[in-house]
Amino acid sequence: MSFLGCGNMKGSTSLVLCVVAVTAWLFTSDAKELSITTIKQDPYTMSKGSELEGYCIDLISELSKKLGFKYKLHLVKDNRYGSMDSSGNWNGMIGEIIRGEADLAVASLTLTAVREQFVDMTTPFMQTGIGFILHKDLASEESTFSLLSPFSTDTWVGILIAFLLTGLCIFLVGRISPTEWAEPDVEEHSFTLLHSFWYITGALTLQGAGPHPKALSGRLVSAIWWLFAVMLLACYFGNFNSMLHSNSKHVSIKSFEDLANQDVINYGTVDAGSTMLFFKNSNNPVYRRIYQNMERKKSYVSNMEEGIRRAQEGNFAFIGEAVSLDLTVARYCKLIRSQEVIAMRAYSIAAPLGSPLVKNLTMAILQLSESGELTYLRDKWWASSCVGADADHTSEALQPHHLRGLFLLLGLGLAVGVLLALLELLSRARTQAKDGKKSCCSVLTAELNRRFGSGGESAEQDNSDKSKA
Repeated sequence: MSFLGCGNMKGSTSLVLCVVAVTAWLFTSDAKELSITTIKQDPYTMSKGSELEGYCIDLISELSKKLGFKYKLHLVKDNRYGSMDSSGNWNGMIGEIIRGEADLAVASLTLTAVREQFVDMTTPFMQTGIGFILHKDLASEESTFSLLSPFSTDTWVGILIAFLLTGLCIFLVGRISPTEWAEPDVEEHSFTLLHSFWYITGALTLQGAGPHPKALSGRLVSAIWWLFAVMLLACYFGNFNSMLHSNSKHVSIKSFEDLANQDVINYGTVDAGSTMLFFKNSNNPVYRRIYQNMERKKSYVSNMEEGIRRAQEGNFAFIGEAVSLDLTVARYCKLIRSQEVIAMRAYSIAAPLGSPLVKNLTMAILQLSESGELTYLRDKWWASSCVGADADHTSEALQPHHLRGLFLLLGLGLAVGVLLALLELLSRARTQAKDGKKSCCSVLTAELNRRFGSGGESAEQDNSDKSKA
């Protein structure tokens, strides 16, 4: 059905009569169905069996409820949005509207000045702009702390905890083991807390720092830490070397200017689309260089799906409308969209010139926006599947689970070392208890008190009192 006749009416009276007639047509039970053309593109219009679903399908449904019209959907025959050829003929959805083959075009149809000359378009139902997507590796940049990049943040935290626990274990073993500290009352303790941490720090640098442990328990803890340090350093330098080689031809791209100033990564957009026309007609020197590069290399793609596929393969940046690229990034976690968005534009519903439906559709779209329905639809169809997957793709840094066996080995070694030190002290306490005919528990308690401060101080005080007497 076409409403071109109403558009040709002159005068306020004729216009009122036209609106009344159209309204009556919409609400009559035997009204003819509106023919609505659309195009397949995720998530606006997608196939679900023999039916269609998506953002635009839900939008049409909400508009029909508000305005009370019936409709019949069909996909555009040539699978194009609409552009004018050299002879002045329009293809795609815009062509179907102009030829009267459809009453409305509901899709991610960009509102442009050229299209507005040949069809009427409603107020936008979605705002967008031009951005680009590319593989995350191509968008990353060298960090000031690149020396830390071989290990993830969680791994560095684990290493710090392992360092603190090992230093504490070396200190405890040095205090508990009778072989390390035979006479707490008269001998000076070699493994103070400061020296314990200095000792394991020396192991990390493969230099060592004396004195070394003498007891079996201390040597076990020391050996386990040295093994941990050597394997940890091997993993660090191996991954660091791998990152250096992989980034030897690294190019960091954050903006359209970065894209235009390099010739390593190819880039392109959909052939004959509104995005291509923007770069073609732009007077900005950066955007002109981008267009000239795409023309020279013929790096255009036939559709968005091809652009996404090439971006996933790497070494290609696909330029498109940001809102569509946001969905791509939400589904393909290895891709990232540029923060820079240029040439802000909007998606609108197209109708024949002079169609009175445009006014009613505009009011309905504004009502849906004010009620939050459009925001709900956006959240519904742009839900990300990358939640929890970002950490797996942020970098090639080693994660804690990669070094799980190494940390378990260290933890087991520390536990066995402390247990051996306690057994050494227990053995000595049993011998002293047998010689002095005392209980083993009392001797062990007294020995622990001597080694951890309180007993030693009281013993020294008793000795000084006896010498005075």
